[in-house]
Amino acid sequence: MAYSTLTIDHGVAWLTLNRPEVHNAFDDSLIAELNDHLSRLHSLADTGDVRVVVLGSEGKSFSAGADLNWMKRMVDYDLDDNLADSRKLAALMHGLDTLPCPTLCRVQGAAFGGAVGLAACCDVVVASEKARFCLSEVKIGLSPAVISPYVQRALGERQMRRFALTAEVMDAPTALELGLAHQVVEHDALDSAVDAMLATLLAGSPQAQRATKALMATVAQTTDADATREHTCQVIARLRVSPEGQEGLASFLEKRRPTWAEPNNTPNASERRS
Repeated sequence: MAYSTLTIDHGVAWLTLNRPEVHNAFDDSLIAELNDHLSRLHSLADTGDVRVVVLGSEGKSFSAGADLNWMKRMVDYDLDDNLADSRKLAALMHGLDTLPCPTLCRVQGAAFGGAVGLAACCDVVVASEKARFCLSEVKIGLSPAVISPYVQRALGERQMRRFALTAEVMDAPTALELGLAHQVVEHDALDSAVDAMLATLLAGSPQAQRATKALMATVAQTTDADATREHTCQVIARLRVSPEGQEGLASFLEKRRPTWAEPNNTPNASERRS
């Protein structure tokens, strides 16, 4: 039984957690599925066949974190079993975080534990006013270890310390204020907001977005060094002389749409849920 779905239409990939009966909780099967999907998406994004990935889920909750039955099985895991399990989750977070194309996360409800990591790994998070976020691990004697690099990057070290140690629930406005979410809307307007952000992302040059995302990852490692400065010069120079760069400049000067921004028939989020 598949716990997730991946559909691709007009360059948009919709990656959807589909375990609403257990609030889209994680287990080893779901993690394996998502890793397989992400491996495919990396290849398709590299070639430009996928321009944007939309991560979402079915039902009331985005994801409740670890699945109860999976946690029961973990009780009997030895250290090596737990290391293997954790490395698969780490591969999932890294795979999502390093997708070459833009990623958009739709959060309609509770996002607990590892689900906070999924949101933090995405480039843009649009959340319903009903969304709730919680690093709940310390309440059951664990730690948000694997997701911590991504969540701390989103929240900052000071706020990460608080919410990782207290396991307090962040409501949607708090998540917005702290930078975990980029936009919070009324629940009934969530799909419309996702559609609008998707349209905004699709208006950008696919090549430039891939180059920019890679550039930001490089700059984040070393912000001010000779090698970094030279790298930034190389990136913009290559983009300017590329076919897409030339088309972008020409379309701007000619006051027309660039070729990559022509209207298409991409189904919107509400249609996908009807």
